[in-house]
Amino acid sequence: MQQTTHLPLSLYGLEAETIAEILSLSKSFYAKQIFNWLVKGVYSFEAMTDLPKAERERLASLMSSACSSTIHTCDTDETGATKMGVRLHDGKVIECVLLVDKKGRHTACLSSQVGCAQGCTFCKTGTMGLLRNLSAEEIIEQYIHLLSVSKQPITHIVYMGMGEPLANIAAVTRSIRYFHNPKTFNLSLRRITVSTCGIVPGILKLAEQKLPVKLAVSLVSADNRLRDRIMPVNKAWDIMALKKALLHYQRLGGKRFTIEYCLLGNTNTDETSAKKLASYVKDLDVIVNLIPWNPAEGLPYKTPTEEEIDYFALQLDRLHVNYTRRRSRGREINGACGQLAVPLNKGLNLDYDLMVDEDEE
Repeated sequence: MQQTTHLPLSLYGLEAETIAEILSLSKSFYAKQIFNWLVKGVYSFEAMTDLPKAERERLASLMSSACSSTIHTCDTDETGATKMGVRLHDGKVIECVLLVDKKGRHTACLSSQVGCAQGCTFCKTGTMGLLRNLSAEEIIEQYIHLLSVSKQPITHIVYMGMGEPLANIAAVTRSIRYFHNPKTFNLSLRRITVSTCGIVPGILKLAEQKLPVKLAVSLVSADNRLRDRIMPVNKAWDIMALKKALLHYQRLGGKRFTIEYCLLGNTNTDETSAKKLASYVKDLDVIVNLIPWNPAEGLPYKTPTEEEIDYFALQLDRLHVNYTRRRSRGREINGACGQLAVPLNKGLNLDYDLMVDEDEE
């Protein structure tokens, strides 16, 4: 039994060969069977019925589960959006969301950290600080848990949940490679989106990974002084440093990316803001996504009126900016942009952005 101290908390993210070695399997094809069960969302050894009963009992004595996390809460609204609380092995709780768009596409919105260190003032996750990074296994398990309640295959992934994905790039890219693996879900990299608040070193590192995923950059303002106030990351890498990194990313990968522009009532929706945004994106092959801010208790902003949104969009039309207007899903279950909450981590109420592009492939 001494070997149990060396067992991982989860078998997700591991190749069959590694599983065989870790579990000291007597026959190599057992590992392939276990690997396939894990992909199907079965992580109880007792339920892996094509394994001999004696082997299942032995494995169950080594690991109570091949998955390190459990579903804690699960709520679905009338649009089909499902908000799920996932309890981690150390008792901390994160949230992920399954979103269903009008075309019936199912998207998993995944967290990359417990909390966030970036402190964006329009996002409640930032009020708790960073508790820790998630492992690749914990990221993968969110997808597995959402798959268990989805009525259709999950065809898209967005790393737009709790945390800053590019501050945990090693685990994020490892999970991406798992989802892309033909032996698992074989998801097209074009159907995977990684978001960032503007971590320049992370953008450069992602470019070097040669993973042609979609990149979504939260800008909020193309004015340095205003962005300094709204997004503290701007003090480390201002909008020009960010633009330089984005141009490099585009040259290296040749991929169009998106600028996420969260519309804050009476803050960044005026004509001057539109002109600065237009000037900022004119050299970039980019789509600007306009996202109205959703109410989050305790934050000093308000949702823009429809008139504000229409006015700002009209200015972008006149300035020939390529943009889309996005609609929040999951609002009824507090699962939309800025509304998610996990009151179980040290009593804090956590919210974070969860949005899906209506024009996603």
